[in-house]
Amino acid sequence: MDFAALMAKEISKAKGPDAKSSSPDKEKAASKEPTKKYMRRGDVEAARVASYNEEQERLQREREERMANKRKLDEEEADRRREREDKKRRLAEVSKKKREEEEAAEERERRRRLGLPELPDAEDGTPGAEDAEGDIDDEQLIQKLRDLNEPVRLFGESHRARLRRYRRLAQPQKKMTDGPIPTFLEPVPGGQMIIPAKIPKDQDGRLFLFRQLASYFNMVLSEWELALAKRDVSVRQSFQGKQAYNAMVQARENMTPLIRLFEKADLEDGLLEPVVEIVHKAQERRYVDANDAYLRVSIGKAAWPIGVTMVGIHERSAREKLHQSDQQAHILSDEITRKYLQSIKRCLSFAQTRWPPEDQLQIMG
Repeated sequence: MDFAALMAKEISKAKGPDAKSSSPDKEKAASKEPTKKYMRRGDVEAARVASYNEEQERLQREREERMANKRKLDEEEADRRREREDKKRRLAEVSKKKREEEEAAEERERRRRLGLPELPDAEDGTPGAEDAEGDIDDEQLIQKLRDLNEPVRLFGESHRARLRRYRRLAQPQKKMTDGPIPTFLEPVPGGQMIIPAKIPKDQDGRLFLFRQLASYFNMVLSEWELALAKRDVSVRQSFQGKQAYNAMVQARENMTPLIRLFEKADLEDGLLEPVVEIVHKAQERRYVDANDAYLRVSIGKAAWPIGVTMVGIHERSAREKLHQSDQQAHILSDEITRKYLQSIKRCLSFAQTRWPPEDQLQIMG
């Protein structure tokens, strides 16, 4: 035995049993991994990101489940609503058909009681007056109504009624022009707006004259409204400014019946001649002469007797000349005539400020 082995044996004897019992515990403790007192910041951040992703995935799944449930409920509600609408429509059709049958039965009974001939059945497919041009397929008719920006189907409307409505809308209609006074008369260009001094004798010339007059008065009213709009705000909001605007609006409203007479070509020559004379002289910027023509048509030339005109018990033949004249006061005919004649006078007053005359003597007072 060498010295080292001998010394180890003696040391183990000196330590006794306690050293042997403690040695396994030390070995076991040494075998265990040491607990970490601190953690790395990267590990903490990675754990937080993983927890956040898991939470977001859970919320996304819950949202998708809620959306799927809501979509399912909406589809079920739409189906129920569609079923209710179909049921209501069927009931409405049944009740309408029943009501029509009852009305037809009552009408037949009434005609039988009165001894009148039976009316042809409207639903037997017999072509009527509205089917003279031929029937149109339902889909094609719906497309035509959509092209006209019209409702495809009205409440309680049948195919025959819808066909009549389409043919009524498809008829060529006169287009109403834009302006202060909308009219069906086609406006004439500015170069053709010169009014003749006399009324044309032919019918085409008279119709063109009415278009010229309507275009002229609409042009004057447009210029009047534009001139009032160009004023300062303080002037427009003043009392005088509001009065001027109200005068323009009143003149526009009172002249509307005159434009309607132009559309119908129904203005009598006794009024048409002085109106043509007024506009003709106004276009030549002879406003004093135009005002004289207005005074003749408004006041007239009829003699207004003053004093004693009946000097005997017998009527004299010359007396009737005091009350009759070829040019009487048209302004006293009726209220509408008085209003649009006064509107012509207001347009004349504006025209001399918008288109002043070269001769200062032609300015009205």
